[in-house]
Amino acid sequence: MNSSGSMNWQAALEAAKKVTDGWNHPGQPGGAIALFDGDSLRGEACGGLANLTTGEPFSLDNVVRYASVTKHIFATLALLRSNAGLSIDDTLGKYLPELQAPMSDVTIGQALDMTGGLPDVRETLSLLGISVYNVTEPDALIDFLATDGSLNFAAGTEISYSNTGYRLVETILKRKGIRFDDLIQQHISTPLDIAFRAPEGWFDIVPNLVPGYWKAEDGWKTSSAGLHLSASGSVTGSLRSLTRWLQSLLKNSGPGAGVLSALSQSRALLDGTPTAYGLGITHSTLGEHQLVGHGGSHAGYKTYFLLHPTLNVGAALVSNREDTASYTALLNVMSALLDTPLPARSTALKDGLYTSQAEPYWLSVKDGVASYLGASENLYQGEDGSAISLSAHLPMRLQMNGDAIEGEIGLAKRYFTPTEAHDCLELIQGRWFHPQSKAAFDIEGDKLKMGVGPLRASGTLTSIGQGRLLVKMPDGPWEKAFCLYFQGYNVQLISNRSRVLSFRRDECRISW
Repeated sequence: MNSSGSMNWQAALEAAKKVTDGWNHPGQPGGAIALFDGDSLRGEACGGLANLTTGEPFSLDNVVRYASVTKHIFATLALLRSNAGLSIDDTLGKYLPELQAPMSDVTIGQALDMTGGLPDVRETLSLLGISVYNVTEPDALIDFLATDGSLNFAAGTEISYSNTGYRLVETILKRKGIRFDDLIQQHISTPLDIAFRAPEGWFDIVPNLVPGYWKAEDGWKTSSAGLHLSASGSVTGSLRSLTRWLQSLLKNSGPGAGVLSALSQSRALLDGTPTAYGLGITHSTLGEHQLVGHGGSHAGYKTYFLLHPTLNVGAALVSNREDTASYTALLNVMSALLDTPLPARSTALKDGLYTSQAEPYWLSVKDGVASYLGASENLYQGEDGSAISLSAHLPMRLQMNGDAIEGEIGLAKRYFTPTEAHDCLELIQGRWFHPQSKAAFDIEGDKLKMGVGPLRASGTLTSIGQGRLLVKMPDGPWEKAFCLYFQGYNVQLISNRSRVLSFRRDECRISW
């Protein structure tokens, strides 16, 4: 196969329709999938409703939130089109002097390629008890980040997803008088005659934007979110508009000239280990084929695109329903298009809950899905017999060693053993607080309670040994999972994207 004409477009369209047909149920939201080459739309599949109130069916022209598909658009404009003079080797502190070390020493490249160790703002706020629905403003969020320069891990030593780097680089542009949406209109929307927009808040008016939805026990709910929409995920548009932009990337012309070659350059950890995440662009391998793309997830919206630049083909998906498995769906579509099967799913890891000894990290395995610090990935069979994920921002390569699991997660070596529970609840009862933010939570029996008045939420505690307890509790349309790691008078809160918060109480006598 050396041209888009030899692709199996019919098989790809059937795979796409299998996805969208699953949304064709009365009163359910849906989405659309587009198949294209650099010059034309080769197929489309739509299903479900764009608006549950009006009953409008979903089409390629409905406007949605692209969420983190925004990242490659921002990286394009900030680094290639803004004339801001930014270098990927510049430190964040060069432009944002209020940041403290080591956060200030993270480079722009590391901030954008997910190796910077920057704690994710949304996840950190969630651990403080701030709901996904609470409205936050950009300046206050920068002030919040500037109060503590802690990182999830030393920059350049592993890879782990965070939105914060894009927020910080956007702040750098703002201070230079450069607005993200202005760049979009000048360099993308106007030249391509499409309607990309970058609203700053969820409640800003966006023409033709369809609602996002999530499924509660009593039916579908309209989604919302209060966090200021940074350049990590603010862009809106239709699938047709997204397709036209992606075609310009494939053709390497017009607004897309030079973009893929610049953003997909190989990035590496400090020790030289290459990563599969570029600058807002991920690399995926499907058999002998090398794909690039990215996904996005906002409350009630899912997006993904995958491109095969060598063969000049691609596919993209948008959806206004929270339960869409967008990456898996598009992998299946591209597998059909390229007539290349996905690797087989792996169940080589024993189901169970595991913990590491050197740090307060945990791994849950169930039915071929691994959840690391609360972030889940499907496992596939690797060529060496390992169980691997196909994710660029959460790569896994794991295998059993007796009853233990060893390998790599985020390109860092990990070793997990089965959990050994410890009855420690009576030692940690009471209130714990975070002095910098004035946040607090209470442990009452086997429950963690956080929040005030009618907004007080309750989570279940599960011991995993060595002064560590897992917490699961609701956060809007999701369930958040994090670990409490008690060390004397202090307790660290650990989740996949935020590992920097430490709570304490005045009088506490704990011994393990």
